[in-house]
This record gives sequence, structure tokens and C-alpha cells, in this order.
Amino acid sequence: MPVKPKISFENLEVAFASKSDAELRKMYLIFATVNNNLAVSLGTKLANWSFALKLPIKGLMKKTMFGHFCGGEDIDDCQKSLEELAKYNIHTILDYSVEGKGNEESYEATKQEILKTIARSAGDDRIPFAVFKVTGLGDYKLMTKIQAGKKLNEKEKSLFERLKGRVDELCKAAFDANTKILVDAEESWFQDVIDQMTYEAMEKYNQDSCIVYNTYQMYRHDMLQRLKDAHQEAQRKNYILGAKLVRGAYMEKERDRAKDKGYSSPIQPDKASSDRDYDAALKYCVENLKSIALVSGSHNEKSNIYLTELISEYGINPQDDKVYFAQLYGMSDNISFNLADAGYNVVKYVPYGPVEKVMPYLSRRAEENTSVAGQSSRELDLIKREIARRKKK
Repeated sequence: MPVKPKISFENLEVAFASKSDAELRKMYLIFATVNNNLAVSLGTKLANWSFALKLPIKGLMKKTMFGHFCGGEDIDDCQKSLEELAKYNIHTILDYSVEGKGNEESYEATKQEILKTIARSAGDDRIPFAVFKVTGLGDYKLMTKIQAGKKLNEKEKSLFERLKGRVDELCKAAFDANTKILVDAEESWFQDVIDQMTYEAMEKYNQDSCIVYNTYQMYRHDMLQRLKDAHQEAQRKNYILGAKLVRGAYMEKERDRAKDKGYSSPIQPDKASSDRDYDAALKYCVENLKSIALVSGSHNEKSNIYLTELISEYGINPQDDKVYFAQLYGMSDNISFNLADAGYNVVKYVPYGPVEKVMPYLSRRAEENTSVAGQSSRELDLIKREIARRKKK
């Protein structure tokens, strides 16, 4: 029997090693606020109104929510966060978190910004990945139409070709820079089109090493099989499958749309089913690590422990760059810092963008923390315990 890894997410000294006493107290206030549904709802509305009315609240946001969950307003601004994480052997993904305006000018601007993140990551081991959402590069309505089997008119065909061109340009730039690039998962009604573009890029750029990664949302009941089918196709075409696993981000929207349009919801019947399939997907990827590269994007402590056990069981070097653990900046530091301290590959998504333009991201982050069972309560409890531990020293 393999020796179980000696790792605990309860080691608070390691978890909060990067935080001063003052920073811990500030974190406590932030998560206490995020833990309150009413405060989140009111705070989000007030912030959005303030920006709309051009009230001077940017400084306050940078010292609170924005400062905690984001790296800065631009790539250079993220340098301090990047260096701080690197001190503790945690890598960074520069995640441009501005939602586009839905026109060709904004799609081009987003592409140019992602190209900058790729250029910044080139040759810097601290930034092993770039990331993008396909809806930042083109109209989701075109993809929805294609997936529904409807024909595009000539103008739509031209716009879709531009979208495909931008996706390929980013994947090729990552290949040329010898960096990895993650393609985010999105809503099920156009995900098939995203998958197709991503697999075409993998076939081009994943021949010798894994450059392009697709994302698999395991809260979909069909996703484990889709992952296995994608792997078989990759083997048939002789390229490496890049797989980022997440539980998923669009559950309520997916269920509501399925109900409105009268089709069967793609979402798992319960959380236990998502957890089961997530862990089964981890096992499948680790078993096939010769032809799959894995990023496990999870804040679930059990799944993270399970992956360390699989790494041990299959005799994989924790530093093998075919396996990464990923969490969001400002969250689950007890997981990220303890995994990095134990020698595993860990990466943090570090969102950035102008404060007022990142508000939709921050709003979602706050709402997710209140809606995900126990997430903000767990963060709050850990912070309280670390403050108490330090007082006893």
C-alpha cells in the first residue's frame, strides 16, 4: 500500500504565513461581510450605483473587496501579488476579468489583453498558464445558433470566422511562447462549439506537450463520459488531452433555462453526484497521465486530499507538470499554501482589470461565497482560529 501523504488543511500557520496581523483582521471583516447575504446584496448595488454616478469609491474598493480578490488593475499592478505568492511556491494565472461590451471592438481589445498575459508568462516559471473565455472573443448567440443546428447568414459566418481566428491566434501565441493556456467552460447551450474549437487547437498544438486545456464542469451529469470520449479521440488523433476539472459555475442559469425551454436539465441531481463524478474524473486523468495533463480547479478539501493520494498511489512526482492544483486568489489559502508547502504544483487564478469594470466579477464572487454551502463560513472560521492562535504565542 502506498504511504498516504502527510498533509493537513488545518495547518493555519502555513495557510496564513503570508498575512500580517493587520491583513488577517481585514480578511476577517471582508469574509464576515461576504457571509451576510443582505450585506452582499446591498453592498453590490451600492458599489454599482456609486460607479455609475462617478462617486469616488475606487480607493475604498481597492482596500477591501477588490484588493482581496484581485491582483490589480493591470498586469504590472499584479506584480506584487505574483511575487508574494511565488515566495511560498505558488504559481499565478493572470486572469483578465473584464466582461466585454459584446461588439467587435471589445472582442479585439480582449484578445489583445490576453496576448499580453501570454507574452508576460513566456519564460517566467511563476506564470505557467494563460486563460480566456471564448465569449470574450465573440458573440455567444452565434455559437448558440450553430449548436442548435441553425444556419448562419453571410454576415454571421464572417463574424464566426473572426471568433475562430481569435481563439486560434491565442492558442498559437501560447504554443510559440511555450506556455499553457486554459479555455474556460461556459453554458451548455453553446459549450459543444467551444469544445470543437478547443479540440481543433489541441490537435494542432498538443502534439509534443500539453499547451491547450479544455474545461470540464463536473456538475453536468454527462461530463465524465464526455471527458472519456475526448480522451479516446485525442488518442486516436495522437495528441495530448489538456483537462481542467471544475465542479461548475452556471447551475441556476442552466436549471432555469432547461425549465423555461422544456428540456431535461444537464445538471446533476445533487451535490453528492457532482462530487462522485469529480473524483472519478481525477482518478481517470491520473490513470492516463501519459496522454492527459490535469489541472484540478477545486476548493473542495476532500477532492484535493484525494488527488494527493492518487499522486502517491500511482508513483507520480508531485512536481510533474502534468498535474496542477488550482484555486482562486483570496480564497482557500489553507488548501493552496499547504499543498505548495508539501511540494505540489499549485496555481492561483489572479483576476485583474480596472476596478469599475471588474465589478461583475466581484459581485459573482461575493454571491458565490454566500450561496456555496459553508464556503465563507469556513473561511471566517479559519481566520478566527489563526487570529486566536497568534494571540496565544
